[in-house]
Amino acid sequence: MEIFAIVISAILVNNIVLMQFLGICPFMGVSKKLSTAVGMTGAVTFVMVLATIVTYLIQVYVLEPFGIGYLQTISFILIIASFVQMVEIVLKKVSPPLYQALGVFLPLITTNCAIMGVALLTIQNDYNLMEGIIYAIGSAIGFGIAITLFAGIREHLDLLDVPKGMRGTPIALVSAGILAMAFMGFSGLV
Repeated sequence: MEIFAIVISAILVNNIVLMQFLGICPFMGVSKKLSTAVGMTGAVTFVMVLATIVTYLIQVYVLEPFGIGYLQTISFILIIASFVQMVEIVLKKVSPPLYQALGVFLPLITTNCAIMGVALLTIQNDYNLMEGIIYAIGSAIGFGIAITLFAGIREHLDLLDVPKGMRGTPIALVSAGILAMAFMGFSGLV
């Protein structure tokens, strides 16, 4: 039951983007097309899950036993940056169009506060390794649902006759706010 609560909470109730407002940069920057949103979801999922595993192991087996917890932030950033570089190299070789479409937002995963947030929340919530992995997967699914829903909305908005002053970013921000309010309906679910 605890695992089920962690998953539902990470995906819907405490959605990392729409309820905790982490990872807003790629949420707004890469959500103009559904295909790029799906690609970003894959990259974020890969980095988020592996970074959570490695940061948990570093925290438990290196930082805490040696009393060097003050190095937590810098060590977590280095781990996340390493995984982002790996994703960047693989995408450049495997899928150059997706690599080009993600543009500057791919290396910016390094500074994506959603990934750092999930790594830190895993430690702060005293999750064990398995719970941390499940929390990271749930958060990545939540990120994917939020960004793909938002990309679909933005693609649909491009086809509508939106007043000139509201075109582009203004209507996107209003839509994101409405989407966040819709996710508030899940509060109290678990």
